[in-house]
Amino acid sequence: MGMRRDLRTRLKGRIPEDLLRLVPRAFDIVGSREKAVAILELPDELREYEKLIAEALMEAHKNVRSVLAKASERYGVYRVRDLRLIAGEEDTEVIHKEAGCLFKLDPRRVYFSPREATERGRIAEMVRPGESVLVMFSGVGPLPVVIAKRRPGVHVVAVEINPDAHNYCVENIALNRLEDQIRAILGDVREVCPRLGERFDRVLMPLPKGAASYLDVAIPCLRDGGVLHFYHWAHERDLFSEAEDLIRAAAEKLDRRAEILNRVRVLPYGPRIWKVRVDARIERG
Repeated sequence: MGMRRDLRTRLKGRIPEDLLRLVPRAFDIVGSREKAVAILELPDELREYEKLIAEALMEAHKNVRSVLAKASERYGVYRVRDLRLIAGEEDTEVIHKEAGCLFKLDPRRVYFSPREATERGRIAEMVRPGESVLVMFSGVGPLPVVIAKRRPGVHVVAVEINPDAHNYCVENIALNRLEDQIRAILGDVREVCPRLGERFDRVLMPLPKGAASYLDVAIPCLRDGGVLHFYHWAHERDLFSEAEDLIRAAAEKLDRRAEILNRVRVLPYGPRIWKVRVDARIERG
């Protein structure tokens, strides 16, 4: 709240009074104290003032070297969105620090959400020593790295289709010295996972839009009694029913039984829309 007021205070007299209320309430900062990138969502009404807003933000956050504006929704197989540079340096590659882990990435080329740090910690806390974990749609490796860092001895396989994200994942495994614990594979989970020849204690599906169409791939990768972490978008009037029904139906088709263990609100996504997680134990029917 304080930073929001500060940003608006800095802009007072520089943009019309009636537009001050449209200055974003929140924005993401990805990076470190040395170099960071800010990502804003700006309404069209602020378009002609976006450079002033970006400069005010950079005055308030001295480590922010570049300010990007969201220019599209996430789209395509790689789940990235277009981001326009509105102020600062052209080079937007940063090293983001989170809970003792380092993540090298360029937000213009890959998906990464600093807002999901708490969720990554929650997942890592559930993993037990010695488990084998499959992370589908693993991106630049935030879940595999946090899990492996907090749970020495755990074996993680990370599968990602975006070559840029996969390459960063490989770098991040090395940056965090986790080569002995994480194996990163580039490819489509639908093709890669059935060929792994391995059954996992835990499978994560951090692809909230469209993950349901991969349940038939994820469930066979679990050992009997293994745990599935399924992410989904839902309206707040009924956050979990659809996700639970999808899991149960997919399990049934594969002669398995799903026992729902946890239901978690992860993050608000839009007006009354939430990203949720449903955890289920999958056993033979």
